Amino acid sequence: MALAKLSDLLEDAQKNRYSVGMFVMFNLEMLHGLISAAKETNSPIIIAYGEMAEEQTSIRHFSKTVLSMIEEAKVPIGLHWDHASSLEVAQLAVDSGFTSVMIDASAHPINKNIEITRSVVDLCKPLGITVEGELGCVGQGADYDPDDYHYTNPDEAKFFVEQTQIDALAVAIGNSHGVYPCKPKINFDVLEQIRSNVDVPLVLHGASGIPKEDIKKSIECGITKINIFTDICLEAMERIKKTVQKDKVSLEMIEEDVIQGVKAKTIEKIMLFGSNDRSK
Repeated sequence: MALAKLSDLLEDAQKNRYSVGMFVMFNLEMLHGLISAAKETNSPIIIAYGEMAEEQTSIRHFSKTVLSMIEEAKVPIGLHWDHASSLEVAQLAVDSGFTSVMIDASAHPINKNIEITRSVVDLCKPLGITVEGELGCVGQGADYDPDDYHYTNPDEAKFFVEQTQIDALAVAIGNSHGVYPCKPKINFDVLEQIRSNVDVPLVLHGASGIPKEDIKKSIECGITKINIFTDICLEAMERIKKTVQKDKVSLEMIEEDVIQGVKAKTIEKIMLFGSNDRSK
């Protein structure tokens, strides 16, 4: 058990109509919180890391700790590189022991996106490493405008998957990364059209802040991997804010706030996604 392939996790989720949560972390406290949540709920999860943290926490060193803790977890956990920007970054993920890589070339025209994504597939597939690609413009929450949103084209999605041979597809259906300036509007018609056009598991980025009822409906419509980062960070920060107002504050108390905040929010998401008690 323990270290798992993303393709295996998503295959079961797609078959049994639930979603596996992917949670981004960049320090030891977050890692503790995530693994503790997975063990307590007997749930598979995906632990993710990305380039944004590379200057602070070099993955070449940190991955050894991450992999060691995952191996002892006794629940299936995937180690995923989120939003790799190039083949070189994907190679770093491979060298560091990741079981899956998300290559994000979605800002490019579709033909260039295909070219870059396919190069990562060619690198990873022979090694048994799962590849996720993205089509459409998910973007950042600060720029979110539901009336001016660039959705994934369902017909292009079919072509993109065929040409790249990716294992999972991240879609733009009204979702965005970070904090939303207004209530997000998920376009389920687009999602259902994409689902009917492609067979690979579908991924929802920017799920923090999306209403619970929309998350549930997204899963019903075929989303099998849901990415969370902002919500676990906000929960940890709220706990830290309360702690620092106390008369006596220690670093250990703040570290515990991060662990418990991340754990609590992760358990909440696991229950929402329906992945609890799925570990075999």
